[in-house]
Amino acid sequence: MTETRQIRLGRLFERRKILGFVDEPMLSVFREHGVVLKEKMVNHNQTAEDRSIYQLVEPGWLAVNRMKAWQGSLGVSAHRGIMSGHYICFAPRHSEHDRYLHYLLRSPRMTAHFAAISRGVRPGQIEIDNDQLAATPLDLPSTDEQRRIADFLDDRVARIDQIITARDRQTAHADERFTAARRNLVLGLGGPTRRVSLPWAESVGVDWEVRRLSQLARIGTGHTPSRSEPDYWVECRIPWLTTSDVHKFRRDEIDRLDGTEANISELGLANSAAVLHPAQTVALSRTASAGFSIIMDRDMATSQDFVTWTCGDGLNPEFLLHFLRAMRHYLLGYLSMGSTHKTIYFPDLMDLRVAAPSAARQRTAVEAVHATAAERNRLIRTLTRQVDLLGEFKQSLITAAVTGELDVTTAGSGIPG
Repeated sequence: MTETRQIRLGRLFERRKILGFVDEPMLSVFREHGVVLKEKMVNHNQTAEDRSIYQLVEPGWLAVNRMKAWQGSLGVSAHRGIMSGHYICFAPRHSEHDRYLHYLLRSPRMTAHFAAISRGVRPGQIEIDNDQLAATPLDLPSTDEQRRIADFLDDRVARIDQIITARDRQTAHADERFTAARRNLVLGLGGPTRRVSLPWAESVGVDWEVRRLSQLARIGTGHTPSRSEPDYWVECRIPWLTTSDVHKFRRDEIDRLDGTEANISELGLANSAAVLHPAQTVALSRTASAGFSIIMDRDMATSQDFVTWTCGDGLNPEFLLHFLRAMRHYLLGYLSMGSTHKTIYFPDLMDLRVAAPSAARQRTAVEAVHATAAERNRLIRTLTRQVDLLGEFKQSLITAAVTGELDVTTAGSGIPG
């Protein structure tokens, strides 16, 4: 074990908030990486038009997401730029090694400490205590040892991240192959085709007939019972599909839903515009997380954020589900409105057209989609497990290195592939 000295975090960094550098690049703090250039990462947070409200960060500064430090959303920056005023930023006043401090402060042992000194009403809404953050003790080896550890981790973490990136690409390719195969199956593109005037498909199978969806299925929606009537929210036992459920089928890994995050009561249902839809009804989210569809596996109500179709005899609900999923890019790219929160409006949905073959061919297409999906899901489960193991290994490696449990001068690779 390397000899260490204990220093409190507040002696290494001091709080700074410098505004007015509007031409600097935007930075953000990611739980997986620390401080990054925002343009390099997928980030759904919108940049404000008034950039004067953003604060400057220099290389070597510590940036902390006060609400998510316990999840690892902090880091010592390698970049100069500006970031949201919601972060707390600290300028260095030390001669320690920046990269070592970055790894140390983001190690599982430290994030567990940050969780212990965070306060709030619930786990998802806790904020780190500034005084206790400053008082956080750090056991630091010599700066030469810090450099050796940081160099070792830079190399090993980069290798691990390269493997994770490769696995993520494999996952994306599996999704792309499945999406293309599903589209071909529901449009009947595996055999003779004919040209059609669908706005998102030029051809369909020769036996596919194009019709308005409203001719094949009864369209519906839902509602939210009044929140100002407490009696409506007692003895809530009726499944109620809301946007809180969309995450369950966002990646199309399930086709049916038999339970919901929220329920409503018989009284709430009777005194609102909510409707109890029969099992096998297909629902499509049309606001917020728009464009995602699922089959109700039991009788359910929905919020007004969904449109529903209860299929007639000529349309298989599972065929409709996969058809809607195959045309998602059209639903989002052409029918949805709004820059931040997309909404698909009812007039457009009423005019929606689909192409469908006979009932027997619909069943055949559905079976083929299921087989293709099962193959995709098996591969993705394997890749996801590998990424999880690599992430766990990376965190254990960082912890062992920064605490001195691992001698970085003699350590081998040992990276799982």
